[in-house]
Amino acid sequence: MTYDPTGHLLLTPVDQEAPARVRRLRQLGLGERPEPAFDEFAHRLAEVTGAPYSMVNFIDEHRQFFAGLHTPAGTHAGGGDLDTAGGGDVGRFMARDHGYCPHVVVRRKALVLEDVCDYPRFAGNPVVDEIGIRSYLGAPLIDRTGTALGTICVVDTEPRPWGRAGLETIKSLAAELVEQIHRRENGML
Repeated sequence: MTYDPTGHLLLTPVDQEAPARVRRLRQLGLGERPEPAFDEFAHRLAEVTGAPYSMVNFIDEHRQFFAGLHTPAGTHAGGGDLDTAGGGDVGRFMARDHGYCPHVVVRRKALVLEDVCDYPRFAGNPVVDEIGIRSYLGAPLIDRTGTALGTICVVDTEPRPWGRAGLETIKSLAAELVEQIHRRENGML
């Protein structure tokens, strides 16, 4: 567990690699605008897993940016924050201390939460009460330089038995997206 200097438990892990990640994302031209290819990937991720929400998420020091986003309605806002009132469109930005992707990036390992309420460390996250998230499945996007650029993830408002199959699926799809990013980078050179 990580504590701040005053002795309070930090629910979001300290991210020492954030400055290097931001430099790498800028080098790749990622994390600052929505991209149709990432929206398509998020849609495919939702189809494969049967999840209502899926994201391609790049994380900087202060926020998360959903460069790829799929929602149940198939729509999303172009720029605002993730809706925390429960009734509007899902946007492209979310605070870094919301959700579980920052944990995946810092741990550099996939995370399966079949019911977030079963884990005291994760049950207190703002996305549980504000948005209604009950289950999460995510994997890091680690590129050829060893940088954890962000994540791909799926979430649901109901508990989900992701199991070993879900874990293997999300890890395989993360590797596939990293290969797409590498091909894109090679095209830029």
